[in-house]
Amino acid sequence: MGSVKDVQSKKDLDDSLRGPAPVVLHFWASWCEASKQMDQVFAHLATDFPHALFFRVEAEEQPEISDTFAVSAVPYFVFCKDGKTVDTLEGANPSSLANKVAKVAGPTNLAESAAPASLGVAAGPTVLETVKELAKDNGSSHRESPSSDLNDKLKLHLQQLVNSHPIFLFMKGSPEEPKCGFSRKVVEILKEEGVQFGTFDILTDNEVREGMKKFSNWPTYPQLFCKGELLGGCDIAIAMHESGELKEVFRDHGIPVVSSETKVGESAKPELPVSGKVGGVSDSTGLSAALTSRLESLINLCPVMVFMKGKPEEPKCGFSRKVVEILHQEKVAFDSFDILSDDEVRQGLKVYSNWSSYPQLYIKGELIGGSDIVLEMQKSGELKKVLAEKGIVPKENLEDRLKNLISSSAVMLFMKGTPDAPRCGFSSKVVDALQKEGISFGSFDILSDEEVRQGLKTFSNWPTFPQLYYKGELIGGCDIVLEMHNNGELKSALSEEGF
Repeated sequence: MGSVKDVQSKKDLDDSLRGPAPVVLHFWASWCEASKQMDQVFAHLATDFPHALFFRVEAEEQPEISDTFAVSAVPYFVFCKDGKTVDTLEGANPSSLANKVAKVAGPTNLAESAAPASLGVAAGPTVLETVKELAKDNGSSHRESPSSDLNDKLKLHLQQLVNSHPIFLFMKGSPEEPKCGFSRKVVEILKEEGVQFGTFDILTDNEVREGMKKFSNWPTYPQLFCKGELLGGCDIAIAMHESGELKEVFRDHGIPVVSSETKVGESAKPELPVSGKVGGVSDSTGLSAALTSRLESLINLCPVMVFMKGKPEEPKCGFSRKVVEILHQEKVAFDSFDILSDDEVRQGLKVYSNWSSYPQLYIKGELIGGSDIVLEMQKSGELKKVLAEKGIVPKENLEDRLKNLISSSAVMLFMKGTPDAPRCGFSSKVVDALQKEGISFGSFDILSDEEVRQGLKTFSNWPTFPQLYYKGELIGGCDIVLEMHNNGELKSALSEEGF
């Protein structure tokens, strides 16, 4: 121990991960200057923490290992203990690297501080100077801040970049000369898909590079966008490409596909919607009466209806997932139809609605739009307004319902039966105590609603009934109420002054 070893195979690494010693991995690339600089820091940390194993993995030469740890940029560090990944770090940040190594490898007086000097005297003046420069250059990229921290000018610039092409890729380098293997792979995929795309080299503009991480809430590059929506990075693009989902996304969003006679980069006309007999679409007059009737029935199946890829609990495209998330945020009850399960509906609805992509959101039988429109409407408050105008009220979840019931009266009793006809002796005793004190109270019969009955036990962490509340706070059950009544404390506790 105390030195850095190069990983030659996944088997060798797996054997080390199963051992008792903490493991730190440095994923690097020979073309990456930051990797080379951080490797000096990495080597000195290996000396400072001799009880841990330090491995160097050339990311592009060991794709199986890189995929295992979801590496999408270099330098990238993985910290393992007891065979499990406990932390990661992307980028050239020596201070964070030292702290994370110390955390996983055990305490040492050489790595207690967050300052670059925490690397200790063993690092030597040359490495320490490198560390300071790296910390100066990269420190700002590791101070997490929400998208709202971006200034309006930068936000506008990033939005314009994202929307400048239907397909847009933020990458390292250019399509002709990628400067990272992950960017190169996504470029290859887009060319194989035969789509035109715009790109931005994030290595040329650090403000854009750091800003996009916050703007998209995605910490690595490349980043692939379709019609303004983030699809993901290299691993997601590969998975979607191999499964055929990427082609589906492009087709559903009307992305032009370059013909075999046309080179990528030249203009190409979008594919026309599927016609002929597929999906019941006729060559001339449109949809058959039977399909039209079926589509109308589906659209009106629920006041809020979304036609999507997959199901709400398991969306199969990012755009569908986004619309589902928005509807959940709006607390709207909705039904859905998986267009992947029925090609007749999938193709027919495009013609019926004159809308070429999915998802499609309908409210009271009227098309609202796709994910971009729904997102914009939510941001502006227009979606909430439309839902209200259509009489769609937010659904109340159980927790909200319980809170509303508890606060519906200053003094609130959850009991079995009613005050006039209690259905258990304990409830009857609490009602009697309250009435003798002359306290007015509201009540709820928990025998009338099993959801409330069971939910309140968990909500209040009180397993029995009755339960008495004052101004939203639990007082207790029968024993506590009777004890307070007998001690003369009940009335004062249930008053403005007492509780």
